[in-house]
Amino acid sequence: MTGGRAGYSSRTSEEAAGWACSAPGSFLQLMPANRPKRLSWFNPHALWAARNDTLARFADPVPLERSRWVGGSTGQDFTVDLSDRLGNYSFLLLGDTGEGDESQYAVVPPLLSRAAETAFLVICSDVLYPLGDINAYAEKFFQPYMGYLGPIYALPGNHDWYDDLAAFMFHFCGREGPPPPPSFIEDVAASPAAGWRVWLRRRCWRRPARPVAEQVTAMRARRSQPVQQQPVPQPGPYFTIDTLQLRLVCIDTGILGDIDAAQGRWLERVSADPRSKILLTGKPLVVDGGVQPCRITGTSGEFSTVLDIVHDPRFRYLASIGGDIHNYQRYPVRVGGRTVQHIVSGGGGAFMHATHLIDRLNPANTLGVTEEEFRCYPLRRDSLAAYSRVLQGMLGRLHIRLPVTLTPGQAAAVLAYRHLPTFPGREVGRLSDIPVYKRLVARLLLRVGGHRFHKWFSPFYDWDSPPFFKSFLHIDVTGIASAGQARITCYAATGCADTESDPPVEDQFVLCWDHL
Repeated sequence: MTGGRAGYSSRTSEEAAGWACSAPGSFLQLMPANRPKRLSWFNPHALWAARNDTLARFADPVPLERSRWVGGSTGQDFTVDLSDRLGNYSFLLLGDTGEGDESQYAVVPPLLSRAAETAFLVICSDVLYPLGDINAYAEKFFQPYMGYLGPIYALPGNHDWYDDLAAFMFHFCGREGPPPPPSFIEDVAASPAAGWRVWLRRRCWRRPARPVAEQVTAMRARRSQPVQQQPVPQPGPYFTIDTLQLRLVCIDTGILGDIDAAQGRWLERVSADPRSKILLTGKPLVVDGGVQPCRITGTSGEFSTVLDIVHDPRFRYLASIGGDIHNYQRYPVRVGGRTVQHIVSGGGGAFMHATHLIDRLNPANTLGVTEEEFRCYPLRRDSLAAYSRVLQGMLGRLHIRLPVTLTPGQAAAVLAYRHLPTFPGREVGRLSDIPVYKRLVARLLLRVGGHRFHKWFSPFYDWDSPPFFKSFLHIDVTGIASAGQARITCYAATGCADTESDPPVEDQFVLCWDHL
């Protein structure tokens, strides 16, 4: 194991999962005293501010806006070239970070405990919530990560696009002002079948906020670095990070989770590089027991989806890592004589998406991956127990005195009918010992929102005290372009003082390549 105590994880210990938390960690001291009011995902103001998500489904403006940001060019590779700077190296990755609350800051101390000598950090999707306000970066990006001394790169998620990507391009790509907005005629020409939907979207679309000069100066001062440590500039919303051994291919899936034809041609071209590759994406390709292949719109070429490219042996992809879903999942998919690891890493700080709503895996739906091969964090039992605890708090606020909290062992007993795996060292209760009404509440938590709607159901269950079940990845790369390996470690961030400086290792595996 790279760091951490061998065998110490939520798969073997309730303490490692955070259920025996002696005290919250030091993250509480990192939080600004004047932090904004806690984000409510059901506040009408927040919902209206994030209206662009719904409007994009009438007529998606992202392909046109993206082409304006990148200058309409499809001939550039948009490369962050580190190939002559790094030998063997490591980097950090986390996704879906910025609510600016306790669960985001709880990730910071364990992240920094594994940050020594890392070359850079990547935020994989949704840097800010609920939308990419240019001035909110102070509390939700610059403040939390001011202790990380290396370069930080990012790829946008759907929330970053809710302001036309203006804040993201300003802070990560140095674009001081957005390009002129398209005219109505240009907009309609880009979506000729949309008609009135384009008009409605343009009338109601939320435009980017203006930067406040004093705030911008203060933000940038927090990330100032010596000249010798200055990062190679990030060229755009999609780009590659090139090192001697690997090419990291970072794509922009916009609001709707697809890429346009221009980006598709770019992806095919940069994928032809002879090095092995890892795809980083705002939307995972295999997730929640199913496949979301990421459509390439408007293309008539050989490849109609991103998954087609990742699984083509000519392109030498070792893995895909995506954010958007706020937990950790891993699916080792066998493609011919090799294995491509598909990873969800969205546990970087935002509210937790439930894992207990993921049914026992059906290999027919997961490209052959079985339940025994699947990994997730939090474990389903911990997810269900955490949700029952939040529900208990809701009932208390309504003055309903009905104890509904499940222990993790009781949650495991409730989930046993799905024939889900149990884990050595973890208690499994007896269903007969659980009151009937608690079993009914648990079944309700397993059905309300269900698999199809769990992404929208989960924000209702948000909490601000440990255990948080957050996570991040530490990736060690060794070797040369023709032969080497990348060791990927998933660390837990519970928010507990006990595990803050020595976070549990929830998963670890190795990607190997040999092109001799």
